[in-house]
Amino acid sequence: MFNHLDLLPADPILGLSQVFAKDKCSDKVNLSVGVYQDDRGNTPVLDIVRHAQEIMLDEQTSKAYIAQAGDPGFLSGMSELVLGPIAAKLTVNNRVATVQTPGGCGAVRIASEVINKCKPGGKIWISTPTWANHQPLVGSAGLTIAEYPYYDRNTKTIFFDEMMATLGQASRGDVVLLHACCHNPTGADLNTAQWDSLAELCKANDLLPFIDFAYQGFGQGLQEDAYGVRKMAEELDELVVAASCSKNFGLYRERVGAMIFIGNTSNATAAAKSHALSEARRSYTMAPYHGAGIVGYILNDAKLRADWETELADMRGRINGMRKRLFNGLNQAQSSTDFSFIGSQWGMFSFLGINVEQVLELRNKYGIYILESSRINVAGISDSNIDYVVEKIAQVAN
Repeated sequence: MFNHLDLLPADPILGLSQVFAKDKCSDKVNLSVGVYQDDRGNTPVLDIVRHAQEIMLDEQTSKAYIAQAGDPGFLSGMSELVLGPIAAKLTVNNRVATVQTPGGCGAVRIASEVINKCKPGGKIWISTPTWANHQPLVGSAGLTIAEYPYYDRNTKTIFFDEMMATLGQASRGDVVLLHACCHNPTGADLNTAQWDSLAELCKANDLLPFIDFAYQGFGQGLQEDAYGVRKMAEELDELVVAASCSKNFGLYRERVGAMIFIGNTSNATAAAKSHALSEARRSYTMAPYHGAGIVGYILNDAKLRADWETELADMRGRINGMRKRLFNGLNQAQSSTDFSFIGSQWGMFSFLGINVEQVLELRNKYGIYILESSRINVAGISDSNIDYVVEKIAQVAN
């Protein structure tokens, strides 16, 4: 049977990491893979995760299935983390439902399936550019993909007026996929005034915001990064959020995510949840507990949460500190390109703005691996490699 299948090419990001592993360059640096790294190049297990896991395992008495919607502590904790004080208001009226999923990808996919049930083949607007897996996830659910302009590679700023003009032409009932913060791959985020204007547009034109919230706490802070999500939840009757715990809890391999539905009535919200559970049943059936249990313990204990927020602030501070050192170093090392834009962006990613030939020169001559789009993972830069990275990027950019 399998003889009829064609061999598919490796994923452009995962495949590049495999090439990196085989590279013999002694100074090689991987800035392509999208995971947080500490200054030693490790993706660490957070101290608070180890501690919460010990407590959880000590108290655990069964490995039976949890409820299909997920661990109650995780669900309530994530709803409050994402929505803040608005969660309690919506809960009173039964207008919010949270479902645990296998990672943020699982949340995006299952939520897309539910949206497609509401409007088969409906249109979903996606930013140009966006995370590489967005189109496969929503497209394979049956939704029709359209694009809105987002990032101007020439000015290194957001195409906000063009974005608003394009979305202003969207039809009522269309879905708009948005990045809550730390836009992947550009690092360019909407400011509060822009979120306000976008919320007004969505409300006036009856558009459904579908917000991917993968990096809460990695940008400006837990509350600051949630501004757009909470603004939409306040202003609109309906909202979909896909949240991930891979980055801010470091639980990449545990695949911990949540999808949040806000409906205009309690019945509509309950119906959306029931369809999400139905789609989950046909896909992975039951959500995994281990990682979600850890998150639930942390979010529902004041001391554990405080310790987690401290560790998260340290990770955020490291990323933002490396951003500053990178653009300052590049601007001092060459004069042909102003890299100050890197300092006005947030999260792990930025486009350097160099061309493919320069990207390949960095890779082939100096062992510095970035994507051909020029996207870099700032978290891959460390005290031990920043001087080398700055020197070689400056050489190819000058």
